[in-house]
Amino acid sequence: MVVGRQSAREAPISELVQRLRDRGWRLTAQRRVVAEVLAGEHIHLTADAVYSRAQRLLPEISLATVYNTLNELVGMGEVLEISTGDGPKRYDPNSTATHHHLYCVGCGELRDVNPEGTEGLALSVTQQHGFELLDVDIVFRGMCPRCRAAAARAAMI
Repeated sequence: MVVGRQSAREAPISELVQRLRDRGWRLTAQRRVVAEVLAGEHIHLTADAVYSRAQRLLPEISLATVYNTLNELVGMGEVLEISTGDGPKRYDPNSTATHHHLYCVGCGELRDVNPEGTEGLALSVTQQHGFELLDVDIVFRGMCPRCRAAAARAAMI
C-alpha cells in the first residue's frame, strides 16, 4: 500500500468535477484527471502543464486528449482560457466568480484579483463600434516581489 499518494479515483471530488457531474458530462478517467489537475486556488496552468500533471496520475493520457478536454471545458464555460499576451494560454477553473488577473512579466505568475471600480464597467454605444459585448477581461501586468528583488540584485552587479 502506498501512503500519501491518491490515485485519480480516490482523490476527493473537486468543485470543477462536481459541476461537471451536475451537468451530466461523461467523466471518463482522462476527463476526470484533467479536471482534478485544475483543482485549487489561483490555478492557471498551460495545456503542457496540465498534461504533465495529468500524466503523473494517468500515464496513458495523451496530449491530444488534454487539449480536447480543455477545449470542451472552455466551450462549456467551465474553464476560462486566459491569454496574457506572452507565451501560451492558461486555463482557469475559477469560472463561477467574476474576477480579473494579475500577471508578473518576469516569471509569468498569474493570480486572480478583484479590483475596485470594475463593477458596472462598460463602453458607451459609440465606443462599442457595433460589437455585441460578451465579457470584460482585465489583465494587470507588473513584477512580483521575487522578480523585483532579483532585478534589484542584478542592477547592483
